[in-house]
Formats: sequence, structure tokens, C-alpha cells
Amino acid sequence: MPTLKSSGMRTVDVARRAGYSVQQVRNLERDGVLPPATRTAAGYRIYGETHLQSALAYRALATGTNPVEAKRIVRAVHDRPTAEVLALLDAAHARLDRERTDLELAKEAAAAISADPIEDVRLSDSMSVSELAAALGVRPSTLRHWDAEGLAVPDRAHPRGSRRYSPAQVRDARIVHQLRSAGYRITPLRTLMPSLRRGHGREDVAAALATRDASIVARSRALLDAGVPLSRVLDATRP
Repeated sequence: MPTLKSSGMRTVDVARRAGYSVQQVRNLERDGVLPPATRTAAGYRIYGETHLQSALAYRALATGTNPVEAKRIVRAVHDRPTAEVLALLDAAHARLDRERTDLELAKEAAAAISADPIEDVRLSDSMSVSELAAALGVRPSTLRHWDAEGLAVPDRAHPRGSRRYSPAQVRDARIVHQLRSAGYRITPLRTLMPSLRRGHGREDVAAALATRDASIVARSRALLDAGVPLSRVLDATRP
């Protein structure tokens, strides 16, 4: 069993053990994800265990974050202070944590559409664009965009056509806001919101949110898997 200090692996050996093609391994070295390999007199690459662990770390991180972020983290392991590497990892975990929070809020918001329709709405119960934007923590231009897309459409039966959101329309905006935060795109929302207002379409939202949930779980597990090879490379490259 080779140690992190050992060498002697060919490009194809690293490729097989890391689950990559030979060209992908070469690309990772070119991009700085793997440190430069030593060369034989004939010019053949010779890799060590540190190269393999770097490749394994990148593979997991690319799933847990994205390829660009994964390269940034693994390159940092080779030439940046340990505290900086750990800060990058903390930021990746924090983003996933925020996604989990947003997803839970989206589930609650989607469930709210099943409430009984609001009746006996009074003008005093309505909100202006600026009031609703402040309540949701979005820009007024965002609400105008949702209005144009037919997602949360306010009333305009007021002087100079100013927009006012009834409680039911505020509910629509809240649901759109949380579903957007959870990654729901405008195009499917445009199709879905009319059904949601009629009490239909909740199964589609639930399925989409379940898919999002599974994605977060998979990426979280990938970040966990990246910890072992990252730790090994850190131990091998630090005094």
C-alpha cells in the first residue's frame, strides 16, 4: 500500500483508481488540481499518492460544489495557508446549509397555497409594491418582473394605476419568492401558479422540491467524502 510520500504510479494508474480517463488526469495536472508530476528520463509522468488523493478530492468536491469551486479548493490545498483552505470548505458547507433552509421555507410556502381562499378582502389589508418588497426582502423591480410573468399579479384599480397586492396576492408573491429561492425557475412557475391558485399542481411542486432535496443530500455527502483525501493531502504537504 503506497504512502502519500511514495511514487511510482503511471497516468493510467491514477486514472483507474480515481475514476477518470488518462486525458482527464493530464488536464487536472495542467489546471493545477494535481501538483506537477515528476518525469522519467524518457519524459513519462510519474505520480505519487498525493496526486491520487488530490484527484479523489476534486472528484468529490466537483459533485459537492461545482468544478470551478472544486479546482479552487484543491489548488489552495497545494499552495495556500491551511486556514484559507478550511475557510473555502466552510463556505461550501454554509451554502448548502442556506439551501436547506430555503428549501424548508419553500415547502412551507407551497403548502400555504392549500389554505382556504381569502374572502372579504378590504382595501386596508392590501400592500403597495414597496411595502411588499420590503416584507419579502426583494427589490421592487423583482415584484414587477413577477407581475410581468403572471406569477404574482397585483390589482391596478387605483389612481394612476398604482399596484396594490391583496392578501391573496401577497400569498402568491410569498410562494413565488420561496420557490425561487429553492431553485424553481420562472418558466415552470409561470405554468404552475394558475393551477396552484386553484388548489391543483401541488404534486408537481412536491416532486420538484423532493428532487431538490435529494440533490442537496447528494452534494452534502460528496463534501463529506472529500474530507478524507483533502485531509491526507493537507497532512502530507504541511510540516
